Parts: sequence; structure tokens; C-alpha cells
Amino acid sequence: MKIAVIIGTRPEAIKCAPVVHAIQSEWPEADCRVITTGQHKAILDQSLAYFGIKPDLNLGLMKPNQTLSSLTAGAVEGLDAHFKEEDYDVVLVQGDTTTAFSGALAAFYNKIPVGHIEAGLRSSDMMAPYPEEGNRRLISVLGTAHFTPTEKSSQNLKSEGVKRGIHEVGNTVIDALLWTSKKIKGESDRYNQTFSYLDNKKPLILVTAHRRENFGEGINQICQALRTIVEETGAEIIYPVHPNPNIKGPVTEALSEVAGIHLVDPVDYDELVYLMNRCHIIITDSGGIQEEGPSLNKPILVLRDVTERPEGIDVGAAKLVGTDTATIVAEAKRLITNQTAYQAMANIPNPYGDGLASFRIVEALRKMDPSK
Repeated sequence: MKIAVIIGTRPEAIKCAPVVHAIQSEWPEADCRVITTGQHKAILDQSLAYFGIKPDLNLGLMKPNQTLSSLTAGAVEGLDAHFKEEDYDVVLVQGDTTTAFSGALAAFYNKIPVGHIEAGLRSSDMMAPYPEEGNRRLISVLGTAHFTPTEKSSQNLKSEGVKRGIHEVGNTVIDALLWTSKKIKGESDRYNQTFSYLDNKKPLILVTAHRRENFGEGINQICQALRTIVEETGAEIIYPVHPNPNIKGPVTEALSEVAGIHLVDPVDYDELVYLMNRCHIIITDSGGIQEEGPSLNKPILVLRDVTERPEGIDVGAAKLVGTDTATIVAEAKRLITNQTAYQAMANIPNPYGDGLASFRIVEALRKMDPSK
């Protein structure tokens, strides 16, 4: 069986890496090719290198300030040309990015079955997250095999009329997280040295915020909240800042001189996992971190008004706080000062998986093998 795995962004690399490794270890006779679009460049290459994955093809599409339309057109055109040269049995795409949608569309145009990793997530708001909600809905229409992370995501697909090909496997990000957590435990001295500037006596807050819907006033309010939290609680914040100028510019201007806030360049995935393990709470608009935090017993404040990952909210491991400054500050202070509230969010089993999702995906792919 010949399999193409399409990757464009850092989250896709992290969530596809366990699948690539599972195919290689559990099904060595399969021909698995990794194709990157280059939607993210430096931080994508960084993540692939960490997992020991060298792409078989890189379309190199990243350009400064490119539009969604130009990225989609370039990805579909580049992948279409490659699919016409190679006889793939299935194309795997992950999540909800422009790369994932373009990969599914190009595969559909070439009559190649599409396997969708992390299928069935829904926020029910096409503008939040944008354009991801639209992308994932469109991929579901084009998909042949739908690898869902939870029962709720499976039910979402069934309610939309998907009758076949639903495989409830868990989320592959938990596979990546548990593998990485185990690996970094043996190298703790190195990570402690890398982040030696952090104060062990202060509660540490890990922040990530980069989503398109938070550009403008949203990120400005988030920055004001972070400043206030540090001033009023004495906590310390580390914030790996996304290179997108719509984020990096206002964040640097607002927070670069604030004592107790460390703005750093995007960190490697293993360093991010180290920081998640070390921190007290996480404030984020990231989808992947919403899924990872419960495995590490970290309360999560989600910088969104809606989320396509409601399972964490439903069980109480995460809480939606939007981008309102007062709300973010109040909830962060509550978790820092109220141990009962903290423990209520921290000690909840992860609803997103058990670390075996990638192996279940391989088993499902074996059953799709056209040679059988």
C-alpha cells in the first residue's frame, strides 16, 4: 500500500509524526511518503527534525503575507502534479489547516481515497475558528476514512450524514505528548539549564496565543490581561511568540519591557512539553494544547469564545475565557490563589486519548489495503 502523508504546519507535524512512526514500525511493507507544503517553514522543519522525519517532497510554498486563496491554489496545484506522477492508494491529511483541505481536494481530484486524522471536530461557528471550521467541514465531505478522537466527534459526523468509514481512535497528539514526556525526563538537566532564568519560587504561566480571530483588539486585550496578572499575583509568564507580524508586533510592543514576562521565540516541541510539565497553569488559544494539558494535570484557560474541542470544557479540565481582559485576569487569579479550584481542574482524566491512536489508525489503514 502506498500512502502519502501531507503536512504543512507545526501542529500537523506533531500529530502526524506518531502515525508515520507507527506505519514504519508496525507495517514496514507499506510505502509511506511524507509531503510538506511549507505552509509554516522554520517551525515546521524544527518539529519534523525533532521526530526524525525527513520529507520526501517539500513544495516550499511559504511566502510573506500570502493570502489563503494563493496558498490554497499553490498547494492544490503542487499536490495535483505530484499525485499524477505517483500512484497512491490513500492520502492522509490532519486537522483543519489550508494544507489539509488542499491535500484532500487534490486527492479527490485524482480519485485517491482521503484519510482524515482528527476528523469530526466542530465549533458550529464558521468564523471561529476561521478558516479552520470551514476546512474541516469540507474535508469531511471529501474523506473516505474519518479518524475521530472522541465519541462526540464521531457523533458530529453521523449527524451530518457520514454513514461509513468512521474510526474512533483518540487523538494522536496524546501519542506525541506521552512519547516526548518520557524522553525529556531523562534529559531534565539540559532543559533546566535552557530555562534557568525562570524563578522556581514563582507560579509559572505558559501562554500561547496566535489565532487569526484574535488579531487586533483581541491580542491587545490578552496582553493587558497578562500584564495585570503578573502585577497583581507575582506570577511569572513565559510566552513563545508566534512569528506572524499580526501577533509578534503588538505582543512585543505591549509586553517586552514588563518584568516577569518572558517573550521568547517559538520553542521546539520537546521544550514546549517541558514548559507544560513545569508550569502551574496554561493560558492558550491553541487547539492542540487544549488536548494535551489534561494529560499533564494542568488547568487550561482557553482564549476563545467557542471551541471545537468541547470535551475538555465539559469535564472541567479547561474553561473558555475569550479575550476579555477582566475575565482572563479573574480566572487566572482564582487558579493561582485558590487551591481547591486548582485541584478541581487539574485532577481530571484526559478525554482526548490514551496514547495509542496512531496504532489504531494503522490497523484501519491495513483494512483499506487494495491488495487484500
